[in-house]
Amino acid sequence: MTDKKTKKVVAPKKEKNAKEQPKVVETKVVEKAVKIPCRLLLHYNKELVPALKEKLAYKNVMQVPKLHKIIVNMGVGAAVTDPKILEEAVQEMETITGQKASVRKAKKAISNFKLREGMSIGCKVTLRRDKMYEFLDRFINIALPRVRDFRGLSDKSFDGRGNYTIGIKEQIIFPEINVDKVSKIKGMDITFVTSAMTDNEAFELLVAFGLPFRKKEVKGA
Repeated sequence: MTDKKTKKVVAPKKEKNAKEQPKVVETKVVEKAVKIPCRLLLHYNKELVPALKEKLAYKNVMQVPKLHKIIVNMGVGAAVTDPKILEEAVQEMETITGQKASVRKAKKAISNFKLREGMSIGCKVTLRRDKMYEFLDRFINIALPRVRDFRGLSDKSFDGRGNYTIGIKEQIIFPEINVDKVSKIKGMDITFVTSAMTDNEAFELLVAFGLPFRKKEVKGA
């Protein structure tokens, strides 16, 4: 019998001088958005809060009233006969506030106005936090001075629970609206919802922000 010889297979050795290929590592660059703080919010925290605390004789800083939200509401009665007017109103509302508007529908039918239940007759936007302060800043310093024959805001529009509502007759007071593209003048209501317990506290808060009132009648003083 002959012995079978097994051959060993030896793996080829790597040459010492051979250059290894460098590994390519992919790196992702994450760009962080630069957030610019609201000018009116900084002014409220640094200056208005201590001033209101001293003026209203509060013991705690948390008692100082603050702005919760701003509601912008636009009713479009002409949308019953022409739905395109409502589309224009929604676009203008979104341009003014910088936020998507919600279409409001009729809750009940009114035959005299040819209104049926569920018909779209208006739009609304609720602003909070940074967008709220940015809108308030533009409204006080840019929009209100453009009102025709403006003599100050009425102080009789408080609801008794610290909320204030303004009626605007023309949407063209906002510079974001192009007058040449406006087919119809539309009005709107702007409601300022605050944490104030009384109308007098809400009045002092809005005056501190810069809303130009004519005169405030203190009731029950």
